[in-house]
Amino acid sequence: MIDLHTHTFFSDGTLTPSELVYRAKLAGYSGIALTDHGDFTNFDLIIPRMKKASSDLSKYYNIEVITGIEITYVPPEKIKNAVALCRKLGAKIVVIHGQTPVEIVPEGTNLSGIIAKADIIAHPGYISEEEASLAAKLGVCLEITTRNGHNTTNAHVANTAIKAGAKLVLNSDTHHFTDLLTKETIINTLNASGLNQNTYREMQENAKSLIGDKK
Repeated sequence: MIDLHTHTFFSDGTLTPSELVYRAKLAGYSGIALTDHGDFTNFDLIIPRMKKASSDLSKYYNIEVITGIEITYVPPEKIKNAVALCRKLGAKIVVIHGQTPVEIVPEGTNLSGIIAKADIIAHPGYISEEEASLAAKLGVCLEITTRNGHNTTNAHVANTAIKAGAKLVLNSDTHHFTDLLTKETIINTLNASGLNQNTYREMQENAKSLIGDKK
């Protein structure tokens, strides 16, 4: 399993990076991205620390750990600059906190994240067909999530992405170790989203490609 959207106590998660990675390994993960919430006030705090954690933990726990960030509530007009800065600081996976219907995310966040060529638009809510088509053109992945609340629009995201030819990934948005992916949560999420195991294999290949492109 590869999961490209997780949080530690460097933002609103409950675990240290070490514990999160070790628990992920025990859960059967082969790869995990550490993507704490960030904006211009803390990019330079989080990313270098996740970079160090990724290097150390990959070595000692024999699991691929990827330095990442979830750009969160940054004004849409500044997202392009935020993505560029995060990549400069060493983020290999850049996630945008998308326009989930359960939060008051600024209008235009999905589109700005796609234009900025972030890697993943997380829980993009009622993303439009036009936005999904642009994501397909620019190689930006759209997220199917197992996280309660955010997952209410999974079926819409799946249908819209497939129609537009946009790539999908499945992530946990882990904040606590009980959020980590399991076979049961994956199957339940696929069923609720109108997807199947073949689609999940495609999503894992998309995740592998994202990781491979950053090496």
